[in-house]
Amino acid sequence: MLKILRKIMATGTVTESYDVTAVPARSRGEVREAKKCASCGACSSACPTGAVRLGNDDVTIDQRACIFCGNCIEACEHGALQQTGNYKLGELSNQLEEMGNELKAKIVRTLGRSLAIRHLDVGSCNACDWELTALGNPVYDLQQYGIDFVASPRHADMLMVTGVVTRNLTQALLMTYEAVPDPKLVMAVGACAASGRTFGESYAIQGGVDRFIPVDIYVPGCPPRPQALLYGLLLALDRIK
Repeated sequence: MLKILRKIMATGTVTESYDVTAVPARSRGEVREAKKCASCGACSSACPTGAVRLGNDDVTIDQRACIFCGNCIEACEHGALQQTGNYKLGELSNQLEEMGNELKAKIVRTLGRSLAIRHLDVGSCNACDWELTALGNPVYDLQQYGIDFVASPRHADMLMVTGVVTRNLTQALLMTYEAVPDPKLVMAVGACAASGRTFGESYAIQGGVDRFIPVDIYVPGCPPRPQALLYGLLLALDRIK
């Protein structure tokens, strides 16, 4: 026991503060318009998920479907698009919000206890699942904010869904949603869950999560960074009144 205590004291604090967590320079995030679009259509044709849409004289990016691949930027000869490191793309189903108060204080104020989350994979490639796992490591330490992943949906406040909804897991999604007690929240994590277009169309793919159950928060990305997931949780708590 003494050896363990000495090791803890020598190691010190390793958990990083969410507000000051640095984003690596090469991190891929939001794609946005850098200058006036020439409407050549090259970016739209290069997008594998149909996230790039051309208007009369501008271009819009559907962040729910964007996988940050950068194909649109490479295809644009006019340099109209640029890729940023912005990961704060969490979106409520009917509005966008700025980050509110500190996460732990908001949980206590809203729930008066810990926030319980049930994760459900309905057909992902596991990239988003690995990012969810990273939330529990010493760097992000999700439990310091009073958040826990639970084994049963009956004990959960929020259902966090990853992956495009597949035919074989549609019933599992519906049954899990029904098992979560009210008031409940649903977060669609990643481009697959948010848009359902990442893997195209096939007999095995049913679409995005919101085709079957109401979604409160969309966290786009392929996969979204752990910081993006924390930002989405901040927005989610504003839904519980």
